[in-house]
Amino acid sequence: MPLKQPLAGKVGLVVGVANTHSIATGCARAFRAAGADLALTYLNDRARPYVEPVAHAVEAALLMPLDVEHEGQLEAVMDRIAAGWGRLDFLLHAIAFCPSDDLHGRVVDCSKAGFTRAMDISVHSLIRMTRLAEPLMRDGGSILTVSYYGAEKVVPHYNVMGPVKAALEATVRSLAAELGPGGIRVNALSPGPIATRAASGIACFEDMLASAMEKAPEHRLVTIDEVGAVAAMLVGDAARGVTGNVTFVDGGLSVVA
Repeated sequence: MPLKQPLAGKVGLVVGVANTHSIATGCARAFRAAGADLALTYLNDRARPYVEPVAHAVEAALLMPLDVEHEGQLEAVMDRIAAGWGRLDFLLHAIAFCPSDDLHGRVVDCSKAGFTRAMDISVHSLIRMTRLAEPLMRDGGSILTVSYYGAEKVVPHYNVMGPVKAALEATVRSLAAELGPGGIRVNALSPGPIATRAASGIACFEDMLASAMEKAPEHRLVTIDEVGAVAAMLVGDAARGVTGNVTFVDGGLSVVA
C-alpha cells in the first residue's frame, strides 16, 4: 500500500531558491515529495539558470521572476497564482540581504541606508507577501520564513543581521496573532549554519561552520533536506496547532551554552 502524501492536493509558493544548495531547495524537494504542487521564483535573469534545475526537479507548475525591490513583481507573482490555482495553501519566504559594507561592520557603524535595505528585503517583504497571500488562503494556510539563532544571541560576524532576524521573529509572532482567526498559521524555521550562497557573504563563515560542528550535541551540520523535512511538517495539517513559533533545526546547537 503506497504511503500517504501529507501535502497531496496542496499548492505552495517557494521564494528564495538561489541554486541547488539553497535551504529553499531542500524545502521545495520536501514539499514536492509530500505531494504538493509548487510555484518557484528566481531573482533575475542572471539567477534563472541556477534555479531552473530545481524547478524541473520538483516539477514546478510556475517559475516566475521576483525581486522584492522591484515595484509590481510581487503582485505579478500572486496574480499568476490566483489565475492559475485560485488559491494558495502555503508560502515559504526564504530571502534575506544586507549590503556587504554594513554586514561586515559593527552594528553601531551600520548606515541608515544599509539597515533600511536589510529590513525591507529581509523582513518587510514577508509582511507584503503575507498581505497578498491572505486573500488566497480563504480556507486557511501556512506561512513560513527562515531565521537564525543570531536573532536571540550575539553570534560573531553575524553583525547587523542579528537585529534584522530578531525583527523577523517578532513579525512572525504579530502576523500569527493577526491571521490566526482566519486559520492562517505563521512560523519561522531556524536552521543551524549551512554552506549556502547567502551564508557565504558572512565573514569567517568557515569558522562558524567548524564551531557548530564542535559544539552541537550531534557534532555535525544539518542538511537542507533535514530543514526541508521540518518545513514540510510545519505547512501540513499535522502541525495545525503550531503558529507563532520558531523551530530550531540545528542538531541541538541552540541548547548548548
